[in-house]
Formats: sequence, structure tokens, C-alpha cells
Amino acid sequence: MSYLRLQHGVLSRGLAMPLSRYFSTGLKACEAETKYADFGYRKVPEEEKEKLVHGVFSSVASKYDEMNDAMSLGIHRLWKKYLIEKLDCGMRPNAAEPLQFLDVAGGTGDIAFGLLDHAREKFGDNVSKMTVADINADMLKEGERRCLATPYANSPRINFIVQNGEKLEAIPDNSVDVYTVAFGIRNFTNIQAGLDAAYRVLKPGGIFACLEFSQVQDPVLDYIYQLYSFSCLPMMGQFIADDRESYQYLVESIRKFPNQEKFAGMVRKAGFYVPGKGYDNLTFGVAAIHVGVKL
Repeated sequence: MSYLRLQHGVLSRGLAMPLSRYFSTGLKACEAETKYADFGYRKVPEEEKEKLVHGVFSSVASKYDEMNDAMSLGIHRLWKKYLIEKLDCGMRPNAAEPLQFLDVAGGTGDIAFGLLDHAREKFGDNVSKMTVADINADMLKEGERRCLATPYANSPRINFIVQNGEKLEAIPDNSVDVYTVAFGIRNFTNIQAGLDAAYRVLKPGGIFACLEFSQVQDPVLDYIYQLYSFSCLPMMGQFIADDRESYQYLVESIRKFPNQEKFAGMVRKAGFYVPGKGYDNLTFGVAAIHVGVKL
């Protein structure tokens, strides 16, 4: 219905509605339709968050390891190693076909390379394939550069693609054996949509595994951790990457991410079978690993 028709209808029925009130009502209706998402401690329109997150990771792509070293005091390397060993993935000698790995928000490739290394070194698996998906092309370029120093350089066994983890349009349904996401899902605009996409692309029996910063559950340790995070990390960001604001966002994004129990519930909501309590705390809950199985 056009504005002119609305105006004519208001006047013809003699309704005493001032135009300023009419426009105010219309603006409020438009505002109500706008959906907002957390960008750290700020609320931003959903369509803007993706651009803002893209800017953060384009800024820190070349300093990604230094960023994670700063945020975890270097322990992220041990967490990733633990995740890879916990999954213990690789094509077994009696398997009918190779595994299909998908590492989401995995631009720089460290989880992807680690999974392929584990499969090769423990199981002699030299055929399983890895897709590294990331929404940020700058992060993928960093991963492709690092791949040149691995046994998988210029190999059809590994593929880097630009993909939104909430949609994964290029990944067919029921096509993936192992889905991993490390330190990336908290940056999704719609985390539940990302979990739903993970469920869709996994084969029945496929494994979902997420490594993410989480919530320290001991109040005293949490106070110390928050003091370190909010006081030191933005300054480190300024020193390491000349980018204080990106590190400030990353600290805030950790605090806004659902705690262990809530996120485990979201994994279940996506349809996964979640064994036990659904997560393993690492370093007092600074990070956690969540695992789900598509039945």
C-alpha cells in the first residue's frame, strides 16, 4: 500500500492523527524489524556484524598466532593438540573410503594441518581430504601461505574456500565425516544457525567438535582472568598488531559467548547427541571442547 493511499485513507476517514505521529509510528515499526547481534559489548544490526568481524580478522590475519598466544598465554597450542588427539581421526586399514574433514573458520590452517598430520602419522592415512572454510579471504590466504611448508602443498587433499559458516552453501548435505571449528564460532552472527549448518553437512555418525574460549567457573580465578583479559590484552594488541580495538572486541566476544552448559544445550538443540555433560573444560574453563554426534 503506497504512502499516498495511506494518506488519502487517513484524511477521508477524518482521523485526527498528526503526521508527525504517523511517521513516528512507522519508524518504530521499522526499528522493530531490525535484528541486532552482539559485537563484543555493543549491539549492532545483524547485517553489520559480519562486516565488522571481517575487519577484525583481516586486521589480525598475519598476527593470528601471536593473537592467540597473547589471549591464552601460549596454551592454545596445547589445547589444539589435545583436541586433535581426542578426536583421533584417520582412515583405518579396513575402511571402505577416505574421511572427509571440514574445518570451519579455520583460515590459517593449524587445526587442518594437525588433523591431517595425525591421520598420516598414526594411521598411515595419506588419502583423506580436508576442506578449510572461512568467511575471511585474508585468513585463507594466510593458511594457503602456511600450507606451502607442509606435506599438503599443491595437493588435491586440501582445499581452501570462502564460506559463511552459518550457511556453508558449497558443502553438500551428509557429506562430511568430521567437522571442527576452533576459536571461530563465537564470532558467528547467529551461532545456532552455524550449529544447524554443521548438523546438515555431517554424515550420520559424523562428529562435530568445537574448541572455544569459555567461562572460568571458579569466581576467584575468573576475577584474575578477567583482570588480565581486560587490562592486558588490548595493550598487547596495540603492541603486537598496532590494533587495540580488534583485541578489545575479541576479549568482549569471549565474555559474551554462552557458558559451557548453555552452549552444550545449543549443540543438542541442533540435533546432535551430546555424550555426558557435553564438554571438557581446559585450564579451569578458560577454554572448552564441545563434541556432538549426528545419529
